[in-house]
Amino acid sequence: MEDFKPYIIGISGGSGSGKTTFVKELRKNLLPHQISLVSQDNYYKPIEEQHKDGNGIVNFDLPSAIDKTHFYNDIKSLSLKQSVELKEYGFNNAALTENVIHIDPTPVIIMEGLFIFHFEEIRDLIDFSIYIDVDENHKLNRRIKRDSAERGYPKHEVLYQWHNHVVPCYNKYLKPFKNQVDVIIKNNISFNAEILEVTKLTQNKLDLVIC
Repeated sequence: MEDFKPYIIGISGGSGSGKTTFVKELRKNLLPHQISLVSQDNYYKPIEEQHKDGNGIVNFDLPSAIDKTHFYNDIKSLSLKQSVELKEYGFNNAALTENVIHIDPTPVIIMEGLFIFHFEEIRDLIDFSIYIDVDENHKLNRRIKRDSAERGYPKHEVLYQWHNHVVPCYNKYLKPFKNQVDVIIKNNISFNAEILEVTKLTQNKLDLVIC
């Protein structure tokens, strides 16, 4: 077990596609010491360094919003079996406590985020790639619920970001990779069957590590 080389699973998809939910369900089927998560959401640059559109609204849906170097270095460290620590990103929500996240290297590492396939050096670290695909209306409804509950954004701000930032950036930076991944998962209603398949794959990899 000490000589394991971490197996990296990359999970991407548009905003509101269900990436976080998919990861949570997958992790429920495995023991904590077997699998760890690195979320791109915690690698956004400080708010003062973010690009603003013509109306002065921050655009979080650009690749440049991410501290790519920090993200890459942490993934690389974990792949070399070194622990990492980082701050949880608050998305300018004053009510959210930015906890310190400690991640230990594990046999399987999940890398999740919008631009993990767009950044070539990060994409090259992935052993198995998953793209979660969802109809636009489903994604928008999920985005409205999430941003209201978790980030404190009113609905009109979410709709502005959706039409001016999310959709254009999705078409430019995410969609081109949809047909270049190992598995495409549709998540309009449920992905229970797909969770089981990915769990089996992950367990097979763990068996190889243990052997």
